[in-house]
Amino acid sequence: MDLSRRRFVQTALLVAAGAGVTAACGGSDSSSGTKDGKELTLWYWGGGLSDKVVADAKKQFTDVTLKSSIIGGTFKQKLLTTMNGRSFVPDITGIKGEDIASFLPNANRFIDLNTLGADKIASEYLGWKLKQGQTQDGKQIGFPIDIGPTAMYYREDMFAKAGLPTDPAKVAAEISTWEDYFAIGADIQKAYPKAFLLNNMTAVFDMSLGQGSQRMIDEDNKFIGDQEHVRKCWDLAVRLYESGADAKINDESLKAAVADGSVATQLGAAWMALDVKDMAPNTSGKWRVAPLPGGPSNMGGSFLALPKECRNPEVAFEIIKWLLSPENQGRGFTDAALFPSAPAAYELPALTEGDPFFGGQKTIEVFGPAAEKVPAFYEAPANAAVAVPYYNELTSIESKGKKPDDAWKDAVEQAKQIAKQQGVS
Repeated sequence: MDLSRRRFVQTALLVAAGAGVTAACGGSDSSSGTKDGKELTLWYWGGGLSDKVVADAKKQFTDVTLKSSIIGGTFKQKLLTTMNGRSFVPDITGIKGEDIASFLPNANRFIDLNTLGADKIASEYLGWKLKQGQTQDGKQIGFPIDIGPTAMYYREDMFAKAGLPTDPAKVAAEISTWEDYFAIGADIQKAYPKAFLLNNMTAVFDMSLGQGSQRMIDEDNKFIGDQEHVRKCWDLAVRLYESGADAKINDESLKAAVADGSVATQLGAAWMALDVKDMAPNTSGKWRVAPLPGGPSNMGGSFLALPKECRNPEVAFEIIKWLLSPENQGRGFTDAALFPSAPAAYELPALTEGDPFFGGQKTIEVFGPAAEKVPAFYEAPANAAVAVPYYNELTSIESKGKKPDDAWKDAVEQAKQIAKQQGVS
């Protein structure tokens, strides 16, 4: 693939900073058309759903005509344009995980899926992910398509030469904390003087922040980006940099580094497996997966929603339930590397088979438990925009040699300014 999902999420954050994050849909609440329409439209982006499952849904629901469209370009902006214009609004739409919080303030423009029975099947899906698609008063706007439980991808052969454990279970036991993780950087560089532990420090900041229950803004809409939980993650990232185990390379240069063994580990979501395979096909069999140091985190995962204009909400939600059943989520994992939000899918052959690229390892044994232990967290509508200065300033440390304390002060100051612009107190 040309653009990894991690890179896409980071790019989305940058766009959010410039454009603001509140999805102002405007207009009245009135919906158009009848509520028993026989033609329904579904919008999603390439790779957002399994195309094969969508095709089968058209055959499954014969009482309506389901028309699907894969929307290219900036999906969120195109959806907002149709919603603001009140014309050609899809009956069922995808919402990307990085965008869902920005739609919640305008929840009145969507149907509360609990009124259609979402609350009755909620126990079949991961609670923390369902919460991401909920308003603070409990309206379920988005129903989860997938998630992105994270782990440490590592080169088994490089670990062996460095005298480190190589079996995933032993790696999990001996490299369970961030302290453990940073400590192996010297071992890697002793065995491979031109290699590094990780490509850049933003990954550590991102992953460690995701291991907690707080972000940059609290549930009272107050800025907390200068508090200890953020500073701790910042300091962890800086430790990687100061240890000399940071390769200081961006995603544009990552492919070559992964392919030639310049980096021994990658920190990322389940879907990153496709990226690693694409970047370094000749390293098949040399990679393994172990739990993320410090505990589970999540990166990515999107939703399906019903705009108020939906012409047949009952049938539309039946389609959503069918598309996102555990069985079809298993197919989505096979077809599009969409890691299921329904734990029952983790027992399906599509997820339990060993992966030859990872030496035959059953990676679900790492990602499955991680998915179920991701801490629930609150993400404010403005969080994406407010978070951007931290990533920019960490990059400045790597690329310009900026002093970490100065970078922290600038990140907090810029974040506070953005927060104020977004109406955060």
